[in-house]
Amino acid sequence: MLLHKGETLFRQGETGPLYRIRSGLLKIVRIHEDGHPVLVNIIVPGETIPHHSLISPKEYYGTAIALMTCEIETLPAQEWYAKLQREPQTCLEIAILLESKLRMMQQRIDQLTQLAPADKLAKLQAWFEAYIAPARLTDLLTQEEIGQFIGLRRETVNRLLRAQAGNRAALQVREDNKRRR
Repeated sequence: MLLHKGETLFRQGETGPLYRIRSGLLKIVRIHEDGHPVLVNIIVPGETIPHHSLISPKEYYGTAIALMTCEIETLPAQEWYAKLQREPQTCLEIAILLESKLRMMQQRIDQLTQLAPADKLAKLQAWFEAYIAPARLTDLLTQEEIGQFIGLRRETVNRLLRAQAGNRAALQVREDNKRRR
């Protein structure tokens, strides 16, 4: 199935099938009791979601929304869990998938544990480059979502992004001046 930017794959609290992301990116947004949405994860190609239902069924933890056009394969829950019973090798594949996701999440924890806001943003940008390139962070996420993802206020993210842009511009001016000499 194709899911276009902004379309919802599933909603928090619902139950249903599992999905394999063939291409594109999804964001997982958790809605708190007060109605406030928080970005909690980004799903990349090759992942099967929801992660917490790969071995046993559970309602969806958050709402999955396409960040760009996605090609998604639906994996009916009954067939998925029956396959686990028939084919123990599939459990090993799931363990490897979860191990990969755990490593990705460990890198995300590194982002959150940085003390300086600029370091948090730099780590997120490096993570994005490693897992999501060539798309740029600011092409896919709002400043509010970036802040939610790394524990900063939107205003702080805005200030840091402006500073980075200013630094890039200053470097470009220096390089241009060197070439003229």
